[in-house]
Amino acid sequence: MKKNWNRGSYGTGAARLAATALTALLAALTTGAVPAAAESTAEATAAEAGPPGAAFDFGACPAAGELPAGADPGTWRCEVMHATGRLRVGGVDEPVERPMTLTFAEGRVDGAYAQVFGEMTAEPIRVGGTPLTLTPRYGGYSDFEADDVRRGELDLTLAVGGPLLPKGCSIGPAASEPIHLVLKDTRPTEVISEDPLVVSFAAADREFTAPRTEGCGRPGGRILDRVLGLPAPAGENALELDATVAIKPYG
Repeated sequence: MKKNWNRGSYGTGAARLAATALTALLAALTTGAVPAAAESTAEATAAEAGPPGAAFDFGACPAAGELPAGADPGTWRCEVMHATGRLRVGGVDEPVERPMTLTFAEGRVDGAYAQVFGEMTAEPIRVGGTPLTLTPRYGGYSDFEADDVRRGELDLTLAVGGPLLPKGCSIGPAASEPIHLVLKDTRPTEVISEDPLVVSFAAADREFTAPRTEGCGRPGGRILDRVLGLPAPAGENALELDATVAIKPYG
């Protein structure tokens, strides 16, 4: 049996938006009257410099004492993944230009695969020419044991940011209906460095469903759903990732 020890998840909140302000927001979003903030090209993903693995921070790795009972730290390892790519959800289709980072430990307990999730970080993704952003966050479940069928599974939530929107506004809230990804390889694993061990691969899920927004207030949620094209069935969404992973043993 697989075991998954997760150290944290994100919840959602709910707030009420003023109807007159929402009407103005909808007009701005649908007409493009609110320009997107300019983003410096200096923030774009840069090529790794220095020795292989130098760009990876292992500070979010679970401590050896956080590994499950029965785990032998000498056989466990921590992995830090940087991934860019493209996100398509409903009517949103945007590049993921600044890397998402996932950190987790994995190994075996009594012969069965197990992992401890450490941390996921990501920068907001601007939605076209609107003031809206989507920020990928960990949805409370992961299973990165790769096999012949898939690279791994991950629950994701997309925090929605924008003028007048409450902090808990999201697509796929972790507490009730996270987006469930089953990532499949689109490019096989390539070893970039053996010491330290750094590999790269590409994976995607083009079959997940995207629910309505939650925690965005009323009538805010209905307006956002219309702007974002939600809910969206399987076949209308995709997350495509180009990933580089650095691997560090505990022993």
